[in-house]
Amino acid sequence: MEMNRPIFLSPERTTQLKQVELYTDGACQGNPGPGGWGAILRYGAHEKELSGGERETTNNRMELSAVIEGLKLLKEPCAVTLYSDSQYVCNALEKGWAKKWKQNGWMRNKKEPALNPDLWDELLRLAGIHRLTVVWVKGHAGHPENERCDRLAVAAAERAKNR
Repeated sequence: MEMNRPIFLSPERTTQLKQVELYTDGACQGNPGPGGWGAILRYGAHEKELSGGERETTNNRMELSAVIEGLKLLKEPCAVTLYSDSQYVCNALEKGWAKKWKQNGWMRNKKEPALNPDLWDELLRLAGIHRLTVVWVKGHAGHPENERCDRLAVAAAERAKNR
């Protein structure tokens, strides 16, 4: 899956943007069940790990939450390369599905509502601030940052379960 062209921000707004990498993952113990998300935000030599979770959620909500929480930390428009193992997140952003769902009143088609419209709405708002490039990575395939995000997400799900 080739996903490495900028989306969301017009080219004239992209000069002199800070180059940021955002690695994300979500996890759920049962689906639905206790879930967690993990993210690594990297700018040059600076790196920040973050995570969180919910007692009752779904894996897709955790995948979306990881991206949202990472983008929320950025204090100015940036050129963000998002690395995710979630085809749900990557395809909906890259192929414009989420924008279409929103335009259609959060309907995937005439009969099926889009899931997680609250999170998609927030993600689209945040993505519109930045020049976002989406890169899908295969999960559990040895990608170092994806594996770290998975560990963060699993630990957060475990903490959420015990709340």
